[in-house]
Amino acid sequence: QVQLVESGGGSVQSGGSLRLSCTVSSGYEYSSYCMGWFRQAPGKEREGVAGIDSDGRTGYKDSVKGRFTISQDNAKNTLYLQMNSLQPEDTAMYYCGIDRLGRRSCAGRTEYAYWGQGTQVTVSS
Repeated sequence: QVQLVESGGGSVQSGGSLRLSCTVSSGYEYSSYCMGWFRQAPGKEREGVAGIDSDGRTGYKDSVKGRFTISQDNAKNTLYLQMNSLQPEDTAMYYCGIDRLGRRSCAGRTEYAYWGQGTQVTVSS
C-alpha cells in the first residue's frame, strides 16, 4: 500500500513563507508518474496547486506562479512545495498525491490514485 505523509504546514502572516514536504513510501509501480499538491478550503472546491512528473516537468495554478515552487528528491522519496509571498487566499488544507502520468498533464490535477492526510496552511492578513 502506498502511503504519503505531508508535513510543514502552519500559521504565517501575509507575505511569509512555508515549505511543505511529502514523504512517499515505496510500493507504487509507475514508470511514468505525476506527483503534485492540491488544496481545499472549507466551503470551496478542491484546487490543483502544482504538479511534477517523472520527467521533471512542472505545472502550476496561475495564482501561485512565481510564488510557489514544486520539487522532488528522488533519493529521499520526498516531494516539496516551497511557498513564498503567502496570501490569505492560500489558506487551505494542502494534500500531496501520486498517480500514473498517462496522457493528462500533471498540472492542475485534483484527483490522484493515492494521497496523504493533509497539512493545514493558515495565512493571516
